[in-house]
Amino acid sequence: MDAIFTRNSVRKFTDEMPTEEQIERLLRAAMAAPSAKNQQPWEFFIVTNEECLVKLSEATPYSMCVKNARIAFVLASRRDGLNAPQYRDIDMGIASENILLELEALGLGGVMIGVSPIPENMEHVRSALNMSETLIPFTIIPFGYPAKKRPLEDRYDASRVHRVK
Repeated sequence: MDAIFTRNSVRKFTDEMPTEEQIERLLRAAMAAPSAKNQQPWEFFIVTNEECLVKLSEATPYSMCVKNARIAFVLASRRDGLNAPQYRDIDMGIASENILLELEALGLGGVMIGVSPIPENMEHVRSALNMSETLIPFTIIPFGYPAKKRPLEDRYDASRVHRVK
């Protein structure tokens, strides 16, 4: 899968808006993620409102790029009704990575901005979206057409591989 090796974090976007078909494909990729006991804890907010994007850009020290995007997903998980709540964050991380890989496959780009588990970041996102207390904010993913493509970096490090025989 080339997208694994060609994907990088994109924080600067053109003004071109992704299509509704691309948005749906990204959501389908996220929802195709495996989850513990098939609990599928995710809920997705599609944010295009400029004022809301600015508020989200203030959620963390690393989220400033959100205000420059035309669109962002906010992923949240449900608090209740989960079969394996202890694995909620793992499930959410896998869904987020699926979005990032599908962005690359579609010629788009984005970056995953962690919100959870920092309470003040989570509350900021909750407030910006008027999110129900039944949901737990997890991440913000601003995305779009990359303003420029960065050169790739080979991150393989053989010293981190340990064989057990």
